[in-house]
Amino acid sequence: MTTNTDVSADTTTQVYRVYIKSTSQKIWDAITQPEWNARYGYGAPGMYDLRPGGSYHSTPSDEMRKYAAENGFPMQEVIVDGEVIEVDPPRKLVQTWRLLMDESTAKEPFTTLTWEISELAAQPGVCRLTVTHDVTDAPATGAMTGGKHEESGAGGGWAWILSDLKTLVETGSAFSS
Repeated sequence: MTTNTDVSADTTTQVYRVYIKSTSQKIWDAITQPEWNARYGYGAPGMYDLRPGGSYHSTPSDEMRKYAAENGFPMQEVIVDGEVIEVDPPRKLVQTWRLLMDESTAKEPFTTLTWEISELAAQPGVCRLTVTHDVTDAPATGAMTGGKHEESGAGGGWAWILSDLKTLVETGSAFSS
């Protein structure tokens, strides 16, 4: 996977590229359908109203709720929210995105997340998934999605999520399966 995740003061855009042996439609479904997107990454189902101006939100998984209860901190009903800006199935999705489950990221403005799926003519049956996350004015979000808190148990950010998405789509099993 190709990544640019340095979120220093001068870097406000994270770009991730992963190649997946699959159809663009299957990758699109893995991103936009809760029965798919709840199976990889952090296991939190994401719901999209796939039209410009439509809503996006993600709710905590049962494992997240259990962890929060066991460790004595509250868990919101919505942990990520946003709005669909552009939709071109199964090629492109642009949305706003804000992580609500962390106090520092919840205070930041919405960021812009772009998903682009391209079928490779030179490699039939292989697609390139490019995720671009504009974290302008959202350094805590950039640190979280860039995986800077992985060692403290907050996960590996987009690189980890996209690696898990690739594994699920190609093998039928996610990391946690």
